[in-house]
Amino acid sequence: MRTHQLFRLMMLMATSLLFVHCTSEYTPIPGEDGVDGIDGVDGTASCIACHSNSVREPILASYELSQHGIQTTMFTGQPLSEYTNDVGSFCVKCHTNEGYLEFQETGGVMASSATPTRIDCHTCHDVHESFDFENDGLDYALKNDDPVILDLGGTTLDLGDASNNCISCHQPRNSYAIPMGSGTYEITSKRFGPHHGPQSTILEGILGAEIAGSIAYPAAGSATHRTDASCVSCHMGESEDISRGLHSWVPTESACLTCHTNGAPTEASGFTDDMETLRALLEANNMFDEDGYYNEGTYSVDLAQAAWNYRTLLEDKSKGIHNPDYTKALIRNSIEALQD
Repeated sequence: MRTHQLFRLMMLMATSLLFVHCTSEYTPIPGEDGVDGIDGVDGTASCIACHSNSVREPILASYELSQHGIQTTMFTGQPLSEYTNDVGSFCVKCHTNEGYLEFQETGGVMASSATPTRIDCHTCHDVHESFDFENDGLDYALKNDDPVILDLGGTTLDLGDASNNCISCHQPRNSYAIPMGSGTYEITSKRFGPHHGPQSTILEGILGAEIAGSIAYPAAGSATHRTDASCVSCHMGESEDISRGLHSWVPTESACLTCHTNGAPTEASGFTDDMETLRALLEANNMFDEDGYYNEGTYSVDLAQAAWNYRTLLEDKSKGIHNPDYTKALIRNSIEALQD
């Protein structure tokens, strides 16, 4: 019995040594590596692309040089505060931050501000409609990029992009009717004309006094700057010079050279000479006072139409570049009407 127990004990010890030997010299075989997880996109990366100091500072610097940035007075020099009690005024809705915001919100200006402020970033920009910029595009958080119903005539104008924000204000006011027909027309204000921003309508080729003459009027919306360019692409190009492009709204030469490969134009062909001729004809008919405003009075429709066109093209301020063909037709036909 004792011999049998001793044998069992010896076998157990030998087996234990065998297991120790096997485990101490075992070399594991490595398996395949797992797949690393993909890092998520930094939640602020898309914001920083635009809202960093390196991007923002040139924008703010160029804005301070712009007419929007420096305008603490109205077109004729009066302080903004003189217009705040003029409830419903077209001046307030485009020349003050408070008036513009109220108009975009309610469609009218029914309040006044004792301390009106100039147009600034928050006048035009709000919050993004979508943060999926890759699929929905970059909306620049504009308060208004919808089609605009023009004050004069009620036409709906849609430039199809962020330029709609510009035409909210850069359009004629409905203070005066465009002279039409025959007979006479009474000018009741020295500021007779589109007063003061016909850029969008000249670009579109509408709302001039289209006097019949030797020059045909092009179809509305057919100007090359209307079909192949935009307010933004021409006036807000990328630039290292803060006095050009960006938020200065002064076109860069490179923006022009994209299409005008022979050089950036300074005016439509013959514009300055034709405008001088038209002005001389208006002066000969006693249209201007000593300050260059129109004299109130009753005039022939042809004379009133020519006066409307002169003021329209003068206040467009592009020297015909916005729409050369429409500009040429308005000037030349006005000259012909007064020379007959």
